[in-house]
Amino acid sequence: MNTVTAIWTFSIAAALATMTPGLDTALVLRAATVEGKRRAAMAALGIAAGVLAWGSATAFGVAELIRASALAYEIVRWTGAAYLLYLGAGMLLRPRTEFSSASTAVVNGRDKLSAPQLSGAKWFTRGFLTNLLNPKVGVFYVSFLPQFIPHAATNPRALMLLFAMIHAVQAVLWFSALIVAAKRLAPVLRQGRVVKLFDRAMGTLFIGFSIRLALEKQA
Repeated sequence: MNTVTAIWTFSIAAALATMTPGLDTALVLRAATVEGKRRAAMAALGIAAGVLAWGSATAFGVAELIRASALAYEIVRWTGAAYLLYLGAGMLLRPRTEFSSASTAVVNGRDKLSAPQLSGAKWFTRGFLTNLLNPKVGVFYVSFLPQFIPHAATNPRALMLLFAMIHAVQAVLWFSALIVAAKRLAPVLRQGRVVKLFDRAMGTLFIGFSIRLALEKQA
């Protein structure tokens, strides 16, 4: 796999991951339907900033492992492969029927918790911390990004940073579309069959990456 192919492959996989309904989606929909488009946009920008933070941390950490210790990197790779297989099997065999959580659920355009309105800056912080303080996002990045780095890559750190920027841009574009069409898309994204479809697609994708990694190491 060359660099151009890696970029395109990652872009497709990251786009699917971005569109899969989850806590970030619920957060943006909650802001858009309850507190308006401007605050929802700030939440989306905060989420994108969290993506960049995790992507940067992964880029520098994994790149150092590549340079410093082949054994340590192999441990990360195999742990990542196992985690992707675990996630993929769970989503494929036990897909969710809803994605909203108790803290961000929106029912008929109204927040269940009837929380007071927050400023745009606070919504940015909320979006940022939603990603930054979620260890699953960190494990996901450590597991996910290295799968797309070609063996012949001369600067894996720069490539991982590019991946993180691509993912952040995709997040902003996707959430912008959600914000604009919040009233129409929110009911669709809350449908059990839609959430199941996304989960099963992501589950298949994750299992495929895990198998690909295992086969490459056996070669």
